[in-house]
Amino acid sequence: MKQVVQNYKSGELTLLDVPVPGCKADGVLVRSAFSLISTGTELMKVSEAGMSMVGKARSRPDQVAKVMQSVATNGVPATYRKVMGKLDSYTPLGYSLCGVVEQVGSGIDDVSVGDLVACAGNEHALHAELNWVPKNLYTPVPDGLAPRHAAFGTVGSIAMQGVRQGEPQLGEVALVIGLGLIGQLVVQLLVAAGVRVVGVDPDPSRCELAERLGAAACGDPASAAVEAAVAELTAGHGVDQVYLAAGGGTNGPVELAAKLCRDRGRVVDIGKCRLDLPWNAYYEKELDVRFSRSYGPGRYDPSYELEGRDYPIGYVRWTERRNLACFLDLVARGSVDVEPLISHIADFDDAVETYQRLKDGDLKAVAVLFRYPGPVDSPAESVAPAVAVPAVKRPTGKAPAPARAAKSPVRLAFVGAGNYATSMLLPHLANRDGVALSTVVTTTALSAANALRKFGFAQATTDLDAVLGDKSIDAVFVVTRHSSHAELTRQALLAGKTVFVEKPLALTEDELAGVLAAVEESGNDRLQVGFNRRFSPLLQEAKKRFGARTGPASVRYLVNAGRLGHGSWYLQQGTEGSRFAGEGGHFIDTASWLLGADPVSVYSIGSSGNEDLQIVLRYPDESTATISYVTSGPAAFPKETLDMVADGHALRLDDFVRASVYGRKRWVSSRLPKARDKGQSAELAAFIKAVRTGGPMPVPLESLVATTAATLAVQTGLAGGAPVTLARAR
Repeated sequence: MKQVVQNYKSGELTLLDVPVPGCKADGVLVRSAFSLISTGTELMKVSEAGMSMVGKARSRPDQVAKVMQSVATNGVPATYRKVMGKLDSYTPLGYSLCGVVEQVGSGIDDVSVGDLVACAGNEHALHAELNWVPKNLYTPVPDGLAPRHAAFGTVGSIAMQGVRQGEPQLGEVALVIGLGLIGQLVVQLLVAAGVRVVGVDPDPSRCELAERLGAAACGDPASAAVEAAVAELTAGHGVDQVYLAAGGGTNGPVELAAKLCRDRGRVVDIGKCRLDLPWNAYYEKELDVRFSRSYGPGRYDPSYELEGRDYPIGYVRWTERRNLACFLDLVARGSVDVEPLISHIADFDDAVETYQRLKDGDLKAVAVLFRYPGPVDSPAESVAPAVAVPAVKRPTGKAPAPARAAKSPVRLAFVGAGNYATSMLLPHLANRDGVALSTVVTTTALSAANALRKFGFAQATTDLDAVLGDKSIDAVFVVTRHSSHAELTRQALLAGKTVFVEKPLALTEDELAGVLAAVEESGNDRLQVGFNRRFSPLLQEAKKRFGARTGPASVRYLVNAGRLGHGSWYLQQGTEGSRFAGEGGHFIDTASWLLGADPVSVYSIGSSGNEDLQIVLRYPDESTATISYVTSGPAAFPKETLDMVADGHALRLDDFVRASVYGRKRWVSSRLPKARDKGQSAELAAFIKAVRTGGPMPVPLESLVATTAATLAVQTGLAGGAPVTLARAR
């Protein structure tokens, strides 16, 4: 299928061939009929992409701050690779469309194949021939409403949420500054609510359009006619509400709002405009400044948008989805007319040319629609649905390594191509001798296309079964979200593949048992989990300098994990497990490798909400490891510091930048000048060697299982408040 994408680094816009997204549970696969170009938001992104690197930084100071924090935590080279990887990737455009349901995922009962739906979301309602849309981001289109009109649903919801924030009442007067697409819709919604409207825009044609759609008067912001109209309609008191729907770098809109608003009036910011509030003007009138967050309650909440958890209507009357349905109803009943807003309808094949005409100013438009070709007869591709894994016995035997042709390259398939895969794994594999990147499997089309372009995969698909059935593929990398790791690993093992699964291996004891059952059933134990820190050259050298132990050791590991950003999928504990369950195996594995044994018990305590954890691991020789996993530390403090003391020796690791060993002689490494090497490259080299030669896997299966079981025991210990004894795997 085709999708409009942009490279944010170069500014290139293209219509790219990408795989069809899979139809996952709790959502629908939608074939686009019409999608709407947001001439404000999207053209701003297109414009920013054409800026220099300095210009991009100036336009997004929030992202610059994140980059500087990453430099402090991960070093310059790792941050540079990560930033350049994101910039030099295709990003999608679009967030408002109407289409036909082509496939229905499990858990969906409100629409059927063939139904017309309006869809929202900058990750799900893209300018693409097909999109997978979760259930809270689509709504059925009312009977009789034209698809091109239903494609306005998302921008209509944005305008509606802004109006709701203004709390208009019958008979009031409102000022709308900026009469672009959102401003025109705000005007109509206010008029439908019984509010008289004055509009402001420097474009006379937009002022004329707003007046045709119900505004009492409109004019240029510098015109005395606007001030006169406000004075006449309000008896000189000023407007009750001001809606800022303008963009740009001028501070004129907020100054005009203060001038024309009544005492204790309301100012609502809907667009992205400069907001240097003149203090005296806003203070003297005690103006109420409010912000409108996109489509409404639920926006930026993963549990609502991705997991489909609705808010009770008694507590949240108007959510994203209810706003979307309400706007479509108003259009269907004729209370809002979007037809006059349509300046141009372009065929989807002409998308790049259309954007260029808009950017160059050749096409003057309020709203532009893409029209897609009609549906085809062939069904959409999909991925195999996940199934429940029953608890079964542990494996009892091992199988020989799968046979492969001598001197042929190791052929790899990646299931998942997100940020970690593209920044920490694939750069070490793309140009490695004797390695062929065969296939990338994703559920989102654009991530597959980016991986195909940047790393040279031979092909991309959404069909996991085809990959598992391909006998030419030697190994499968599972680099997806945590909740899918165990099931995908189980399927790949049963298919006879060597598997590299990024941590965690499993989120529950049943999932772990299912993986082991697959090993037992298939006889295939060729498994590696991405515990990379034990492969770090710096830590390897420090352990060698420390030497062999004769007595028990004490390990202290401080992990300054930091706060997660709002909306991070790590926060989705209901589906993705706790944060420690996702990454804690790293630290347990490192401690166990240093001590040369697997833990026999785990004791864990946590702060309120279990954001900060203290974990004590006990080992067979009475060694102990204490892991302090904290989120409340300062960002400038190192992320990982580790000490090990035994037999009169001490080892110190400072965030994979410097290491030292104290004994009869002191050894201190040189401070790494470029990057923190946490072992990914060495780990992948060891894995590829094992696949190529058929030799032992880099980490024994028993150790992988023990680390996973210990990680899961942390949650058990938090719930029970007592040490958890770990049964030994047999």
